[in-house]
Amino acid sequence: MTFPGGTVTFLFTDIEGSTRLLQELGDVYGQVVADHRRLLREVFQADGGNEVDTQGDAFFYSFTRARDAVRAAVEGQRTLARHEWPGGATVRVRMGLHTGEPTVGDEGYLGLDVVRAARICSAGHGGQILLSETTRALVGNNLPEHVSVRDLGEQHLKDVQYEHVYELALDESTEAFPPLKATGEGREETIDKRFEDRINRYVEEQLEVALSGSPAKQARHAAGGLITLVLLVAAIVAIVLMVKLAF
Repeated sequence: MTFPGGTVTFLFTDIEGSTRLLQELGDVYGQVVADHRRLLREVFQADGGNEVDTQGDAFFYSFTRARDAVRAAVEGQRTLARHEWPGGATVRVRMGLHTGEPTVGDEGYLGLDVVRAARICSAGHGGQILLSETTRALVGNNLPEHVSVRDLGEQHLKDVQYEHVYELALDESTEAFPPLKATGEGREETIDKRFEDRINRYVEEQLEVALSGSPAKQARHAAGGLITLVLLVAAIVAIVLMVKLAF
């Protein structure tokens, strides 16, 4: 199968808590996955989507126009919400979209744009639709009816560093989603790590000086180095405490 090249919008989907659903539903979970695939395929293909891959309870689609991908995601969520699931299950699917110009290989798309779209999806929660900044810019005001956009700010996503993420909010949904499952160190951990690295470098420098000079010189450097190290550690502890109190 040949996939469209140039500028394309990727749509990744994934059932949240699939392992828990499998444990709760047993054999019925197979019908849940089958219904999920059928419903989303019908919606995505009706909006011009190309199925790139599917693995278990996850989909990977591409669209030649960003607004088609957005419309497909919104209608997909609404279709899933209306469906009566086998065993009375509650099925929640997260979705992530990103637009880029990937390389098209023999077996599909290649490049960081694919990774970015997948990471945006994985940062979300069941029932949530997330957009990259590029997709948001291309869509503009061409949104489906009764849909608005929420700015979630810059997020630290695994493998792609920072990405400005937006959420498509459906008017009929009153759910307030938790913070995104972004990765990376918080400000406090970053400061701790930075100062830890400085201490390590300082200790290494002192050891190098101490081992390369005369005994008298070594003693002077050791005494001076110890005092400086104690003062540095005290300053670091004070700064870290202030950060913790501030945040």
